[in-house]
Amino acid sequence: MASVEDAIATMERNIEAASGQPVAVWVGRIRAQGLTKHGEMVTWLKAEHGFGHGYANHVAKRALADAAPRSVDDPVAHLFEGKAGLRPLHDALVAAVRALGPDVEVAPKKANVSIRRRKQFALIQPSTRTRLDLGLVLKSRSPEGRLEASGSFNAMFTHRVKLAAVTDVDAEVLGWLKEAYDEAV
Repeated sequence: MASVEDAIATMERNIEAASGQPVAVWVGRIRAQGLTKHGEMVTWLKAEHGFGHGYANHVAKRALADAAPRSVDDPVAHLFEGKAGLRPLHDALVAAVRALGPDVEVAPKKANVSIRRRKQFALIQPSTRTRLDLGLVLKSRSPEGRLEASGSFNAMFTHRVKLAAVTDVDAEVLGWLKEAYDEAV
């Protein structure tokens, strides 16, 4: 019985024979197209280059595996894959919350960054490629303007602020962060 590695090697030889290019070249072409989602890659390979679904799926999986971060030095890197424009916004928010006091804990998770004191009082989440959501626990404040009710964003938070640029982290947002920090005792 052939091993999984043998089956993969055979598939990659077959892809090269059918397309005239090795898988590594197709991965490079996917990157050059700026495709970041599996479905986009599969659709592009099938529509533009006549791949069958199995071959397109394999090449897309290789492209995603090759793009995965290899370093654990920066646990936030994975969170901002394909959303690099939001990283400066994240960094500005983290700097602001760290300035609130020595008891602030910043804990990156798989899908967001948790901000705690004794209790969690804020959450930084890249929700789209162009928007970062700041969840806040502000039990003493009603939603108004940019300070929206949390709604379906996250049940653990009372409010959400949608941010798209570093300039959105203004005195108003910093005030809400300070208020949430003060309430988290």
